[in-house]
Amino acid sequence: MERKKLPAEAVDLYSQFIHGEIGRRDFLDGVKKFAVGGLTTTAIVEALMPNYALGQQIRKDDERIKVSYETVPSPDGHGYIKGYFVRPFSQDTRTATPTKLPGVIVIHENRGLNPHTEDVARRFALENFIAFAPDALSPVGGYPGDDFRGGELFAKQDAAKRTQDFVAAARWLKARPECSGKIASTGFCFGGGLSNTLATILGPDLAAAAPFYGAAAKPEDVPKIKAAILIHHGALDKNLMANYPAQEAELKKNKIKYEGRIYPNSVHGFFNDATPERYNKVTAEEAWTRTIAWFNQHTRDQA
Repeated sequence: MERKKLPAEAVDLYSQFIHGEIGRRDFLDGVKKFAVGGLTTTAIVEALMPNYALGQQIRKDDERIKVSYETVPSPDGHGYIKGYFVRPFSQDTRTATPTKLPGVIVIHENRGLNPHTEDVARRFALENFIAFAPDALSPVGGYPGDDFRGGELFAKQDAAKRTQDFVAAARWLKARPECSGKIASTGFCFGGGLSNTLATILGPDLAAAAPFYGAAAKPEDVPKIKAAILIHHGALDKNLMANYPAQEAELKKNKIKYEGRIYPNSVHGFFNDATPERYNKVTAEEAWTRTIAWFNQHTRDQA
């Protein structure tokens, strides 16, 4: 028998926790009130936590892709940043004129480069992009394999240096011999907000961005954006939806090419299939299809 989904309040509690609005103890205490009808606190926490095996769509050893972990110098950041580099197996760089493909920077949520984000990078490779998913936690040993610990490490970082690490990663990808020189950025929560920020920093060096439920760029920085922006928000994501009209107004005022997509019955994190209590299969697939079409339109030469 299919398990009944948890109340929206429980999912919202999880969102508060992962964003650092409440601590672990308050999260666990808050979960207790939903432990009714034979559903234990432990079972609720397990239901809310990511299941990365469940969210894997592309195997790590899929024969259609080539993967490696690369280290990128970041002199203005923490010194370096490591990341997961994926490209289609069919892209042969040994020939005199290798095929060059657009690149996509894939930016994780605020817990580090977890298996879900790596899987998303693999999905881009199967759409004929080269993808690089940097790990903000590189300076402290990388994603620790646990979201609780990853979030704690992330919260202690120097945010300005972290941003520069991702700027370095984007420029590294753009300069790769496999890259056509056109890159895009996408990301989730923290990664969505950082995609908006990268658009202001990189200017014409970023062709497109598709932030998922990410904070808007600072209004004073919006005029610097040259990328085409595709915004994804869940209609039930209260905080970001409250701020969206102002975000849209700034983009319009500065004549930035953009589209805003608001997905019904979707909460913060609706794209993440590793968190089934947040995942909305219908709207996640819609958002993915739109993202691929957007990146194809703005990073490839149109016939």
